[in-house]
Amino acid sequence: MKDKVLASIDLGSNSCRLRIATLEGNLLYKDSKPTKLGEGLFQTKKLSADSMNRALAVFQDFAEKMKAHHVEAYRAIATAACRMAQNGKMFANEVEKQTGIKIEIIDTKEEARLNLKGALFNAPKESEYVVVYDLGGASTEITLAKNNASCEILHTISIPLGARNASEGYDLREFQLKKAQKLSDDIKGYVQAFIEDSHLKDYQDKCCLIATSSTPLRLCSMVHHDGFYAREKNDGKILKTTDVDKAVQTCCEMSLAERANSPYVGSDRASVFVAACVIFKSIYDTLGFRELTVSFKGAQYAMLEELRNAETDKVRKACSRS
Repeated sequence: MKDKVLASIDLGSNSCRLRIATLEGNLLYKDSKPTKLGEGLFQTKKLSADSMNRALAVFQDFAEKMKAHHVEAYRAIATAACRMAQNGKMFANEVEKQTGIKIEIIDTKEEARLNLKGALFNAPKESEYVVVYDLGGASTEITLAKNNASCEILHTISIPLGARNASEGYDLREFQLKKAQKLSDDIKGYVQAFIEDSHLKDYQDKCCLIATSSTPLRLCSMVHHDGFYAREKNDGKILKTTDVDKAVQTCCEMSLAERANSPYVGSDRASVFVAACVIFKSIYDTLGFRELTVSFKGAQYAMLEELRNAETDKVRKACSRS
């Protein structure tokens, strides 16, 4: 019997990612394309015409890839940029009209749940609890949960700041100490509230820290001197925060041109990476962990797993009726 083909699409504020796999879990295709969808969102509260055109072109390409691979079931989500933008729903409707791909603009709780479920693939079994944080382009989610199959969330917070809107809002295309300190102080305020509201101190001795998104993976590649942005190679690697500190400092000392030419950052991320580093470090400093696990696995992996489970349940029910 032919193996059913599934796909997941994750539209963030900086890029759009597609993953196509079979029901049995065999990867057929993957891609990540820059869209800069959240560019200018901080000032205008709307997605710009240029950013929507870039993202629409990516969806047109992804629709062709899905058709070529005979995708039978998929889930496509959009996160903070579409959620915050006044014209986010209009854009999602236009994508569906032109490409046939239906985008679900998910809320912060669903975003946290999917990131958690994906990150748990990399959670050490000995840890009873996990704190997962996902640094996006327009928001950052931090979640405390049980490290088990139930994915039970104990507390979560969505900080309305990510790499792109913080870079624009705090004018941090280049590192400036005063502006970086202001961003750091604001982030630490949110994190301190998370610590208190989640009663994190009660769980910390039995808890590990997992960081998803491209920022920790890029910094991990720097720490290991990979010579390139090694996403899959560093998936699940554990880093000492003191080593991350050095990589963060190196990035902040680079000029915009140097970051653009860096194999770890690149031209698409150069203008937002200082803010990303400030947010990233402020979070792990305030949480108080001495090491963290970096995870390439996030929402996309969770969506594919849930699609596989749903399709498997359909087959079981069909068999039980026959």
